[in-house]
Amino acid sequence: MMFDLSNYISQKNKMINASLDKMLHDSQPSPTLVKAMRYSLMAGGKRIRPVLCMAACEAVGGRAQDAISAACALEMIHTYSLIHDDLPAMDDDHLRRGKATCHVAFDEATAILAGDALLTLAFEVLSAAASTDANQADRWLKVIGLISTAAGYQGMILGQMLDIAAEGQTLSVEELEAMHRLKTGALIETSMVCGACLGGADDQRRERLGN
Repeated sequence: MMFDLSNYISQKNKMINASLDKMLHDSQPSPTLVKAMRYSLMAGGKRIRPVLCMAACEAVGGRAQDAISAACALEMIHTYSLIHDDLPAMDDDHLRRGKATCHVAFDEATAILAGDALLTLAFEVLSAAASTDANQADRWLKVIGLISTAAGYQGMILGQMLDIAAEGQTLSVEELEAMHRLKTGALIETSMVCGACLGGADDQRRERLGN
């Protein structure tokens, strides 16, 4: 039977969305903050990073469920980056996926805090998985380190900074590639490596999937 990619992505998206919905419930002290977080997190999108994470886990013999916490954390981090990227101080975008951006739908301060909250929640989810799955704590610690690096000042944030610095400039192909490798590529690569790590892959298979 031929592999049905569309069906595979659809099935994984249902898993991801159900888990995200459970992780971000409304019984919080600030309904407005949670609404803003949910507004952006559940606004659709292809869920490429979490799907790749679960697919990599399955590719090395694990189960998609083994990587669901990491997959959801990656989507939270990706969403936070989009919220902040859309802000007036960055790209000043008013539409995202056909909907008003978070700072337009709510306000700028709420959007900043919603992004901050999603980033923080991502690591809460990861650390909770590590403490719950004690037998795999070393794998989860590795995943936390990988995601921290990919999302931080040596990865995605650096890419965004390079993008800002490049405004009005003519970049070489090499400079453009370097910027996109950091701004977009770092978190995508890490999605694969983290999935492989949680599936029990050895260093060689993790490196191959990362490449």
